[in-house]
Amino acid sequence: MIKRTIKLVFAVMLFMSLWLIHSLSADAEVNVNINIGPPPVFAIPAPPEVIVIPGTYVYFVPDIDVDIIFYHGYWYRPHRDHWYRAGSYNGPWDYIVRERMPVVILNLPPDFRHKPPRHSRIPYGHLKKNWSGWEKERHWDDDHRHRDNDNDHEGRGKGKGKEKRHRD
Repeated sequence: MIKRTIKLVFAVMLFMSLWLIHSLSADAEVNVNINIGPPPVFAIPAPPEVIVIPGTYVYFVPDIDVDIIFYHGYWYRPHRDHWYRAGSYNGPWDYIVRERMPVVILNLPPDFRHKPPRHSRIPYGHLKKNWSGWEKERHWDDDHRHRDNDNDHEGRGKGKGKEKRHRD
């Protein structure tokens, strides 16, 4: 009878300790939360002109102190080794993990802002209306379309060698 009681007590203690270990491990959860806030506000007072980055279908806003880039219907902005994306050039900016960034943007040359002389500026309205069609039609693949050399953007007439506005 004593052996039977010892076995029963042992079984109950084993069951209780396994249950206790399981309960404690279920509650011991690790939660890491990193709060990456938006970049500082940078307001562009009017719809910006953009310039296509040669060899890509990525556009950037010239003449401002921050990098604001347009690609495939979204605006992107780097800040302190992080990237942000917005539906508008003035935000609101949402953090986007590097793995979800378009590779073409991550692979832009570091000096992309130093536009070659005579690059055309594209009005915001033209970009908004045409960016998708330009990419489908490979509009920028022919270098003369985004530079003012001896022909205008439609291949008619002579250019004057000055920077001019895009007319597509």
